[in-house]
Amino acid sequence: MTVTSTHEAAVGRYKRVFHKFASIDKSGEKFMTKDDFINAIAPGEDYKRLQRSQYGILFSVADQTKSGVLSLSDFTVFQNLLSHPDAEYEIAFRLFDTAGTGAITRDQFKQILSANIGSDAVPFDFECEWLKLYAGSKDATHEMPYKEFTQLLKGLQAERLRQEFRYYDNQLTGYITPAEFKKVIVDIAGHKLSDHVLDNLPTLCNIYASNKISFANVMAFYNVIREMDMVERVIRKALEHSKDGTITQADFLNTAAKETRFSLFTPMEADIIFHFAGLDNPSGKLTLHDFFRLLESKWEHAILPPAPAPESKHGHLHDLLKGSYGFLLGSISGAVGATVVYPIDLVKTRMQNQRSKVVGELLYKNSIDCFKKVVKNEGVLGLYRGLGPQLVGVAPEKAIKLTMNDLVRRHLTDKHGNITFVGELIAGGVAGGSQVVFTNPLEIVKIRLQVAGEAAKALDGAPRPGAVTIVRNLGVMGLYKGASACLLRDIPFSAIYFPVYAHLKKDLFQEGPEHRLTIGELLMAGAIAGMPAAYFTTPADVIKTRLQVEAKKGQSTYNGIADAARKIYREEGFRAFFKGGPARIFRSSPQFGTTLMVYEMLQRAFPFGGAAEVAKATIAHVTHDDLSYLQSKNALKILLDVHYKFGIVPANAKIPGVGAPYASS
Repeated sequence: MTVTSTHEAAVGRYKRVFHKFASIDKSGEKFMTKDDFINAIAPGEDYKRLQRSQYGILFSVADQTKSGVLSLSDFTVFQNLLSHPDAEYEIAFRLFDTAGTGAITRDQFKQILSANIGSDAVPFDFECEWLKLYAGSKDATHEMPYKEFTQLLKGLQAERLRQEFRYYDNQLTGYITPAEFKKVIVDIAGHKLSDHVLDNLPTLCNIYASNKISFANVMAFYNVIREMDMVERVIRKALEHSKDGTITQADFLNTAAKETRFSLFTPMEADIIFHFAGLDNPSGKLTLHDFFRLLESKWEHAILPPAPAPESKHGHLHDLLKGSYGFLLGSISGAVGATVVYPIDLVKTRMQNQRSKVVGELLYKNSIDCFKKVVKNEGVLGLYRGLGPQLVGVAPEKAIKLTMNDLVRRHLTDKHGNITFVGELIAGGVAGGSQVVFTNPLEIVKIRLQVAGEAAKALDGAPRPGAVTIVRNLGVMGLYKGASACLLRDIPFSAIYFPVYAHLKKDLFQEGPEHRLTIGELLMAGAIAGMPAAYFTTPADVIKTRLQVEAKKGQSTYNGIADAARKIYREEGFRAFFKGGPARIFRSSPQFGTTLMVYEMLQRAFPFGGAAEVAKATIAHVTHDDLSYLQSKNALKILLDVHYKFGIVPANAKIPGVGAPYASS
């Protein structure tokens, strides 16, 4: 994908998210409040580790004009900022640069840090030698531009760790208690650790059979946290060479020595890794699953379940089963949709086949009258005459239509994932045309069964013909009577339906990486798309019905589409072409909506591949849909490294405003 198309896709995504969450409308222009903004950038947050007020920090960065609301332009600029590789550092710099000068002084750093750590936290010594090296002393201050400030931030956590250890070790023994160790680590890196590690932090003292924790232990633990990405790489590399899927501490250290230029992990650091990963596995041989528990999994660079391996080439049996799976779900979904609306379809067929008074008796005044008379004369089951062939035909119809549409769309989609509107029409048209080979024979049988009740009523006591009798009388060629009219109906129907359905999902219901459509939204999209497709193809459906139904005595017979169209217009007028049009809408709309809803429910309830496939789909879904959420969460990483309470400010504490944009070069 080119840079231009990638940028356009990103801007389109930002726009969809903005309009979804923006709640203020001023003179036709939408704006976001602070709550709207937080809802947009943290849709999956439970606010247990991170509070809403901490995400509110990002609103301060996005609200450059300090107006209290965000325009689409403001939101787009902020989202673009999040896409920068150093976004978390840029956001931290803007928060500390209260004067907007592009450089931060010692006093600015002290002011912001003091306001955000709170009075109950371990105090930070702003007169320490470490800070003087970066920002100078009180008498000789040194302003820090962006890149110098990022180096200060990177070393700040280690300095806070030293100061907090010193605060608890006031006797300079070199040791603190397990409870004090937990307080230090929660302050420094609690946001990075899983509940499993946080709950067991005090057990670190058990590694060396002691009731105290040394400064060396604390620094080793801190180094493991800082290098966790490398820990994961070494673990995965070591597991590649494991025959039983487990590794020992020696395996870990040997792999680390081979894979890194210099010795990266000390024996004490390896002790810590294996202690917390193997708390309930005393064997010393750990699996990848054991290591999953080290870090908070919601961070993008935390240890995640292994990426799914490239899909292996399966045999013909697997391909057959997968194809049968899709065919079965489509068949069940189509059968449910067809059954739900079949009485409407029967009424539609009876109305379309009814000739005017000029050529015969007018049996039905309207669709409602037709419905009542069918129930009265033929019983409730009469509403379902011909349902059997319809259900038999649903399976190939749905399978072929959906498969061909997807196949042609993929062929006409460019490498950037775009397809033209003409391409969408062609894909839909091919899908509609391909199904006629299977559906025309079944439909002509269905239609003749649907109107058989009328013939039986006209000839008292006359037996109603069954499906087998109708097939025998028609013969192979007769089963394709009206096929050209069927093509005339189904090609434009699908050419209208599929593009409308795709655009409804995308433009009306805002389907995209940030929004997976609900069952209700899929139902609505399918139902709405069926309305124009059904109504505008009614003339072709009328002609098809007249060609496929056996004419009664005294009624006109037709020799092809053109002849039928001329005679219908001459004998019954233009309105005859739209007979049953409302019934087609009432049938097609709920039918397609129901079919798609049931299909979605079946896919979720019975995924191909079982639970493993669900897990893989869930990981893919989260990775794709929550990209913006992960970017927003990651943007807070450096601030949380400064202090885990950053942004949780008492109501009476006044935090200076955020500086203006700056040049980081």
